[in-house]
Amino acid sequence: MSTTPHIVILGSGFGALSTVRELRKRLCNAPITLVSPRAELHYLPGIIWVPSGKRRREDLIVPLAPFFARMRVRHVQADVTGLEDGARSVLASTGEKIANDALVIATGGRFIKKLPGIEHAITPCEGIAAAEKIRDRLKAMQGGSIAIGFSGNPQEPAAVRGGPMFEFTFGIDTQLRQEGRREKFEITFFHPKQEPGKRLGAKAVQGILGEMARRGIHTHLGHKPLRFEAGKVVTEGGEIPADLILFMPGMTGNTWFDATSLPRSPGGLLAADAQCRVQGFSNTWVVGDSGSFPGPEWAPKQAHMADLQAAAAAQNLIDALAGRPQSAGFKTELLCIIDSLTEGKLVWRTEHRNLALPRLRLMHWAKSHFEARYLRQYR
Repeated sequence: MSTTPHIVILGSGFGALSTVRELRKRLCNAPITLVSPRAELHYLPGIIWVPSGKRRREDLIVPLAPFFARMRVRHVQADVTGLEDGARSVLASTGEKIANDALVIATGGRFIKKLPGIEHAITPCEGIAAAEKIRDRLKAMQGGSIAIGFSGNPQEPAAVRGGPMFEFTFGIDTQLRQEGRREKFEITFFHPKQEPGKRLGAKAVQGILGEMARRGIHTHLGHKPLRFEAGKVVTEGGEIPADLILFMPGMTGNTWFDATSLPRSPGGLLAADAQCRVQGFSNTWVVGDSGSFPGPEWAPKQAHMADLQAAAAAQNLIDALAGRPQSAGFKTELLCIIDSLTEGKLVWRTEHRNLALPRLRLMHWAKSHFEARYLRQYR
C-alpha cells in the first residue's frame, strides 16, 4: 500500500457522490479519483414531473465541477471497462489504468430489456430523455390508450423500480385532468403479480389500487407480459390496447462486470456483505443499485438506500485503511413519497414498522422541498 492511500470511486450517481461526502465528512483527506462518463448528477427522481412541465432538463442536471473542487476530487471522464490486480487497478475507456488502495463501486444497475418488442415501450428511468419523450408523446396525442407497468428480476427480488411507475400513472392521470382531456384517454396499469409493489406493504398496495379504481384507471394484474407490439401489450392473460407504453423492466448488473472476476448474485449484481464489502475482495466496496446485499425481501433499490450504504462503506473504508475492524452496517429502510402532481402518499417501512399515510398535498410539497435541499449540496 502506498504511503498516502488513494481512493477510487466508480460512478456519479447518488451512491458515488454520497460516498465522497461521507468520506470528507469523516475527515478522510486521502486523494479521491472518481470515474464516470460525465461530471454531472442527473436527479432522476424528478423526471416524474417532466411530462407535465413541472420540471425541465436543466432543473434536474447539476454540473459537478464545483462539488469536485470543494471535495478535492479528481474526475476521470470515462466508462469503466474492467478491473485488474484484484481490483487494485481500474481499466477505463480512455485506456488509462487507475491504481487504487481502496475502491467503491457505485455504477448503478442495468435494465433487463429482453422482452420481444421492447422498442415499442419507453423505459422512464433510463433518464431525462425518456421522460421528455413521454412529455412529447402525450402532447401530440389527441386521445387513445396508455399502458403503464413494471416487472422485476425473478432472481433478484430487490432489483425493481416500481415506485416511479405508480407516480407516472397518477401523474399522467392528474395532468390529463388538468388539461381537460382525461375522458379522451384510457389508462391501464399492468403487472405480472396480483399485488404490484408488495414490498411497500399491504396497506400501501391496497391504497394504491384503491386510488386507481377511484380515478378510473384500469388494472391488468397477475398476467406475465409476453411481448410488446405497435398499439398493444400482449400478456398471458390477454392484450392491452396501448398507443403509448411505459414499462420498467427489472434490473441486473452492469455489462462491465462480465469482464471481471467480481462475485455475482443469482440476479447478476455484485455479491456484498452487511458492511458493503464485495465478497472475496479486499478493500473493495459496493453501494446502491450495483450491489446485492443481505436483508429483508422487501429491501428497496432507491436513492435513500444508496445514501445509507454509502455512509457504511465510507466508514468501513476508513477503518480498513487504518487497520481497524470493519463493523459499520446500514439500516434497511424504505422511504418514499408516491407523488401525483398535486398530492403525495408517504410510505415508510423498516424491519419494525410499516406506515402508509393517506394522500396529502403537504407530501407533494415535501417531495419538492427535499429535491431542492438535496441538490443544493452539489450545486
